[in-house]
Parts: sequence; structure tokens; C-alpha cells
Amino acid sequence: QVQLVESGGGLVEPGGSLRLSCAASGGTFSINAMGWYRQAPGEQREVVAAITSGGTTNYADPVKGRFTISRDNAKNTVYLQMNSLKPEDTAVYYCHAVIRFSMRSPDYNYWGQGTQVTVSS
Repeated sequence: QVQLVESGGGLVEPGGSLRLSCAASGGTFSINAMGWYRQAPGEQREVVAAITSGGTTNYADPVKGRFTISRDNAKNTVYLQMNSLKPEDTAVYYCHAVIRFSMRSPDYNYWGQGTQVTVSS
């Protein structure tokens, strides 16, 4: 059973930094795209950043220039470096991965359990 395990959330003051990590484990698979989403209270889940298996990245406008997504394919791990954090970045952050179990299998979407990021003084 594939699992995505996140770490790195917490409480930080405005202007501070956090680094989130998400490791995929549990079986033999290949990972296509990986990404981070977030959901604030009362809001819909929204994409924050995504990265393809080849390293192409995309960012939501509110985080461009402040957040950096990266991945280590050998470790099946994706990272989100968050700098210059703002109170409006406060949310539960979810890791997402598109996984394939063989060359002929369809893609499957997997989600992490979520990690809380709170930006407050």
C-alpha cells in the first residue's frame, strides 16, 4: 500500500521559513508528477506548486518567488521550501503524487495526511 508521509510543518513568524518534505513508500512504482496543495479553514483545497518527473516546475501566483519545489527521485521524495512566509500562507499542506505501478497501468492519485503550517506573530 503506497503511503505519502509528510513532515516539516509548524508555527513560524511572518517572514520566516519552513521546509516541508513528503516521502512515498510501499511497493514498486514510478512517480510522475508530485506537488503540494493547501487548504485554509473554510476554503477549498488549492494547488501551491507542482513538479514533473523531469523537474519542470509550476507555482501558484501567490507563492511565486517565495516557495521552491524540488524532488529527489532516488528517494521518492518531494520538498517545498517556503520563505518569506505570510499569515495568509496559514493552511494544512497536502502532498500529492501521481503514481503508476507498471508501464501499462493507469495513473493513480495519492495524498498525504496533511501537515499544519501556521504563520503568526
